[in-house]
Amino acid sequence: MSIEFFKALLKILYYSLDTIIILYALYYIITGMFAFFTKKKNKIKNYDSRCKFAVVIAARNEEKVIGNLLYSLNKQNYPKELYDVFVLPNNCIDNTEKIAIENKAKIINCLDEINSKGEALRFAFKYLNSNFNYDGYIVFDADNIVHPDFIKRMNDVMCSGYKVAQGYRDSKNPSDTWISSCYSLFYFVQNYFFNRARMNMCWSSSINGTGFMVAKEVIETQGFNTITMTEDIEFAAQCALNNQRIVFVKSAITYDEQPLSYKESWKQRKRWSFGTFQCLYHYSFKLLKKWVKEKVPQCFDMALFFLAPVIQVLSFIVILLLMLYSLFGIQVYDTVRYMYDNKFFSIALGYAISILISLFVVIVERKKIKDTIKGVFTLSIFMLSWIPINIICLFNRKYEWEPIKHHRKIEIESIVK
Repeated sequence: MSIEFFKALLKILYYSLDTIIILYALYYIITGMFAFFTKKKNKIKNYDSRCKFAVVIAARNEEKVIGNLLYSLNKQNYPKELYDVFVLPNNCIDNTEKIAIENKAKIINCLDEINSKGEALRFAFKYLNSNFNYDGYIVFDADNIVHPDFIKRMNDVMCSGYKVAQGYRDSKNPSDTWISSCYSLFYFVQNYFFNRARMNMCWSSSINGTGFMVAKEVIETQGFNTITMTEDIEFAAQCALNNQRIVFVKSAITYDEQPLSYKESWKQRKRWSFGTFQCLYHYSFKLLKKWVKEKVPQCFDMALFFLAPVIQVLSFIVILLLMLYSLFGIQVYDTVRYMYDNKFFSIALGYAISILISLFVVIVERKKIKDTIKGVFTLSIFMLSWIPINIICLFNRKYEWEPIKHHRKIEIESIVK
């Protein structure tokens, strides 16, 4: 093989990867623009209270925070006879169960070995389906607190004919550290440019792990048979395969506790990344096959969503290739090459765009800039720090679920005035 032929192959590799990355980015830019075009037919009307819900909370050693969640649930603007709160303590060695009982929650005693949140929810849904007759289930994490109108808004969703819904994921501690601030901005961006945009497109929004509702009949027909470390996006994929649209309900707000340290963040995002690779392996072909056969848009959308960590790794490889090409005098010509050759300008431009996007979502979502200012200036670093996580998870075949410690005690009255 001649040197020139080898260089030609390297150019083909570069342009192929570059084209994939650019098309992927354009897809999310174009779909994200639909966040600006609200369709009236997508608005959910208000209805009288009629649906009966079971609120499900899987909890593992959450004695420090679960009391505030249960307090906020007891303060819901919804008839008490139309909802019950169930706590499923699993692998607990603290007073989680005692505090749950003191706050009038019902206990589901878990008889199976639980190694993940998905397994806990599967057991809870099976138990509730067999012993009760609720119209739907609402899932929260133990560290959450909930807006007083949350269940009321999910009643409106079900009465409007929707079977699966994701609420608005807000933060209860955005100003604690730069990490918690970045998490808050990450969810604000996802709420606006992903969930809101897809709601406007009449596509499926994504389930974010907490603050979501699912009708009993969905659990009866398709089940909750998740096997990955990211049960939320996996269940969203299962909904897509079953033609079940997930609607986004901005007025149903959950305030979530964000990690404070980079170490905790690394642990959590590693689980997310590993779970996304699992979903990519188990669901991407099924989703694309259904999209080709039945033209279900959310199937294509979910398949691309699972590619996100792969695309980020490919972007890193493209940069490495450019460094290699510079050493060996291989010339390629495109936007990425121009940006690489003008590194300082490109870094400054990318950083400025990150700040502008962060400020935009803070303003349009009516959040306080002072609460997220740490994240506004560090979100780009936070996103870049995902690259080593994705590289590790790409080659990692085993992962053991690790709990994230929660300790931020905040009452609902301190957030909702």
